[in-house]
Amino acid sequence: MRAIGAEGLLHDVRHTGNAWAAGSGVGLRDLMARMSHDSERAAIIYQHEARGADAAIADAIDAHVESEQGKGDDDDGASGTVGHAG
Repeated sequence: MRAIGAEGLLHDVRHTGNAWAAGSGVGLRDLMARMSHDSERAAIIYQHEARGADAAIADAIDAHVESEQGKGDDDDGASGTVGHAG
C-alpha cells in the first residue's frame, strides 16, 4: 500500500467497519468475534464510540410506553401500566 501512497488504508477500512458494526447494536461477544479479538477492551471502545445507540434505545422505550398508555383506557383499571397483558 505504501507504493500507491495509501499507508493505513486497510486499518482505516477495518476501523470504519468495526465502528459501523458497533453502531448496529450487536453484543460485545459478536463484535469481538467480528473483530477477531480475544480482549473485550477494543470492542468496548468501539461500542463507546457508537453513543447514538443510547438515543435509539430511549426512543424505542418512549414509543413502547406511549403505545401501552394508549391501550386499555376502558379496561380493568390498569390502563397505562407498562407490560400489562390486558
